Amino acid sequence: MSDDQMVTIEVDGRELQAKAGTLLIEATDAAGINIPRFCYHKKLSVAANCRMCLVEIAKVPKPMPACATPVTAGMQVFTRSPLALAAQKGTMEFLLINHPLDCPICDQGGECELQDIALGYGNDASRFVEGKRVVQDHNIGPLIATDLTRCIHCTRCVRFGAEIAGIRELGALGRGEHMEIGTFIEKSVDSELSGNIIDICPVGSLTSKPFRYSARAWELVQYKGIAPHDSVGSNLNLHVRRNQVMRIHPRDNEALNECWISDRDRFSYEGLYSDDRLIRPLLKKNDNWLEVDWQDALEAAAQGLKKARGTSGNRLAALLSPSATLEELYLAQKLMRGLGSENIDFRLRQGDFRGQEPEYPWLGQAIAELENLNAALLIGSNIRKEQPILGHRLRKAALEGAQICFLNSLELDLNYGAMQLVNSPAGMISDLAAVAKALGASGGMIETAEVGDRHRQIAEHLSSAARAAVLLGNLAAAHPDYSLIQSLASAIAEKCGAVIGYLPEAANSVGARLSGALPGTGGSNAAEMLANPHKGYLLLGVEPGLDVWNPGKAMETLAQAEFVVALSAFRSHSLEQVADAILPIASFAETSGTFVNAQGDWQSFTGAITPAGEARPAWKVLRVLGNLLNVAGFDQMSTEEVLAEVRQLAGDRKPSSNAVDRLINEPSLKASGLIRVGDVPIYAVDPLVRRAASLQKTRDAITAAARLNPNEAERVGLSNGAKVLVKQENGSAELRILIDPAVPDGCVRIPAGLAGTEKLGGQIG
Repeated sequence: MSDDQMVTIEVDGRELQAKAGTLLIEATDAAGINIPRFCYHKKLSVAANCRMCLVEIAKVPKPMPACATPVTAGMQVFTRSPLALAAQKGTMEFLLINHPLDCPICDQGGECELQDIALGYGNDASRFVEGKRVVQDHNIGPLIATDLTRCIHCTRCVRFGAEIAGIRELGALGRGEHMEIGTFIEKSVDSELSGNIIDICPVGSLTSKPFRYSARAWELVQYKGIAPHDSVGSNLNLHVRRNQVMRIHPRDNEALNECWISDRDRFSYEGLYSDDRLIRPLLKKNDNWLEVDWQDALEAAAQGLKKARGTSGNRLAALLSPSATLEELYLAQKLMRGLGSENIDFRLRQGDFRGQEPEYPWLGQAIAELENLNAALLIGSNIRKEQPILGHRLRKAALEGAQICFLNSLELDLNYGAMQLVNSPAGMISDLAAVAKALGASGGMIETAEVGDRHRQIAEHLSSAARAAVLLGNLAAAHPDYSLIQSLASAIAEKCGAVIGYLPEAANSVGARLSGALPGTGGSNAAEMLANPHKGYLLLGVEPGLDVWNPGKAMETLAQAEFVVALSAFRSHSLEQVADAILPIASFAETSGTFVNAQGDWQSFTGAITPAGEARPAWKVLRVLGNLLNVAGFDQMSTEEVLAEVRQLAGDRKPSSNAVDRLINEPSLKASGLIRVGDVPIYAVDPLVRRAASLQKTRDAITAAARLNPNEAERVGLSNGAKVLVKQENGSAELRILIDPAVPDGCVRIPAGLAGTEKLGGQIG
């Protein structure tokens, strides 16, 4: 019988149609027939170890687990028969033998699967008088709290680690009631997706450590939101009590995040309540910061920009965060153009602007299609950490046999098998040219490329795949020869018939282009704005010492400006050094707006809480500045009105990652001395994440250091832990040496976006 053939079964006297081979519990779920369960989860393998879903099947002598029984034609199922109920109630009685009666203090109370099912299938008294077991708790990190005495051994968390996170961090030791869930050795749970085990745990055994004992489930009001830290646009539920975000859970969206979210999206809300949250406008007077009211601050900001503008709007420049909403970015660029400036850019971490970019670069395919690839080449990307949900999709493809290849300047810690070609940033260009040559491309530096076995292997994987993709990541965009990387990647994709796609850096990198947040004719890009001082600057959501490609140059240039106005949710040392006015703005949880994700979806959301202190939504601040500066078209009363303008501006523009046609023949980066590789760590990508206290205690929250491989460290005579003065361009920093085999010869890894690196130069170079 074909798996696609439909069969008819009968459940509690009701006829159902289901595909042959479908699990019985899936068929009943689709029909809205509830069967109790603990170990079954729609995204995990079948364990059938809780036995709560036992049902009666005609002509079968004993109850059968619905989660492990495939449907067959003519099957008769009874979920509420005396035999089924006796089995379910017996299972519940066994589960409650050792479960503690601590519901009043358990964080899971009110949303606990065990509570709910015990109400329907449990007894009000136990026949057992023996003492309950007690299990010692373990510290598994700053994000997840354990109460292992409550564990019912469903093994959902164990299977999640092995099957979804890709790391076997938790396991079951012992047998029977002596079984315990824990790490195999004393260590923390470090997966970037680890927080999802909080959601799938059916009891209060694994709970959120930051949320612990802070609220009851029935006190929380749920609001829909969109994740603000990467380009997936994961759907969220924000849980609020008394105007405070208490926790964040995933909202199911099979096309995007399925039912998962990254730890970055789950726990970053803590940053909303950091000590340096800006709650009142600030003006600098005689090098001192004074709190002022909004009227004085806005008038000072308007006058400062007007004076800096003088007789030419070209004297002004705007640096905009790609994490800002579509509406905020649109009004910011509209304000600058209304003042006569075309110096507008959101590409703060891009290292090269020489080439012609696609008009509307995107992933090149739907996010869900990543798991259907047969081969992929990722250039300058640590997708597991940069875009955890996309990394999960790609891992699923690898587990199905896809050949995944990486070309990077760092060896990655991957959770699936893949080919990694690791070279210095200068060597990356040669490797790309060699892969292109192996595929039959020609022209420019491809002609002189030396093709090796690994280049031929990558070319073979791509050319033989029915579905292949070439994807450019964050480190590719930060490369000083990004234009050349784009051209070579396009040549590779064209020769092997692969889709070319971009892994956008931030939540609204795609939307920023739609909003017009790019330099116009005669305008300067981000690098030019910071290389050639302008009289006035507008900063939107930017910390110049941490969020730009060359922070040392940025700080130096901004300090020379006549007037700098910053719209920011936080105070920061780098902002206070260069700004003249800092206006407090709302965070993603406090404002309405729209993000456009990597596959081109426009996703709007509303604020879940009111802004902190006197902070205001950035779109409103920009609207008032437009009015004070007498710029036409600033009369919007809602984000919906602003969005309507953006839609009209965007028209019917569709996502496009068409190959660029300009081949830069000569690389600008030369291999001389140590080359810096400045990746941005997962928990340093934006101001909110950098202030999330619990995330900053995890293993992934690395501190600023200079990392060398053992050979390079020996060559220069440095040992692990030694302190050195690192000089780059006109800046320097005192950093600790760490030995890291993942760094290639000739390179030093100094991550960007971290305190202590603000005076250094470009991310790569």
